[in-house]
Order: sequence, then C-alpha cells, then structure tokens
Amino acid sequence: MQVQDDKPYDDINITPMLDLAYVLLVIFILMCTATVQGIKANLPRGGASSSTPSKNKVQSIAISPENKVFLNNNEVTIEQLRTQLAQAKAANPAVQVVVKGESLTQYQSVVQVLNTLATLGISQVGLATKASKH
Repeated sequence: MQVQDDKPYDDINITPMLDLAYVLLVIFILMCTATVQGIKANLPRGGASSSTPSKNKVQSIAISPENKVFLNNNEVTIEQLRTQLAQAKAANPAVQVVVKGESLTQYQSVVQVLNTLATLGISQVGLATKASKH
C-alpha cells in the first residue's frame, strides 16, 4: 500500500464552512427576535366615540411621601378608599387597580392600601414603576 502524494485533491471538505454558516444563522435569528420585542410604535389616536366606558376605567391609587392616599387624583382616607373601591367593584367585578408609590413613600402606607384591596377581593392589581437606567 502506497500513498500517492503527487495527486491533487478531488473534493473540498466543506464541513467547517457549513458549521460556521449554521452558527451565524442561529446568531442572526436570536438577535432579530430579541430586537423585535422592543419596537416602539406611534399608534393613531381614536376619535371621541372610541373612548372606553367608565365601568372599564382603571382605578389609580397614588401614595405620596407624606403618606397621603389619592384615588384618581383625589385625596382620600383609607376608609374613603375602601368605600369608593367597593362601589367600583360593585359596578365592575373585574375592576383593575394601579398603585403608584413614590420612591420615598413609607412601606407601611403601601401595605395598608394593598391590604384594603385584598379585603375587597380586588385581584387585578398593578404596581407602577419606572424603567431602570442602565
């Protein structure tokens, strides 16, 4: 058995080139799907007739650093908050609430508001935050 060294290769090994192509394809797919999730769109505004009915209105609760509670920009006590949210829940059992607490707000005030929501059986609660700056 003798190996002939003077004969040129008849074929080229393309396996490493295909491996590179598959890796680049996977990276391209991952990068494209990651950027699609963060697209911002300037949506058109509807006319006056497209406003949502008041029973689907999201209730906004804000808590100031001075421990003052505001329901839809009106200052209320915890008892008034409980009464008004009970009325909103009676009108719409699937009432949605957003709690906005400033960064200097005492934790106890937020807990009082969340306990009030829990006693009323309101389960669709969101906590408003700002995106962190990196």
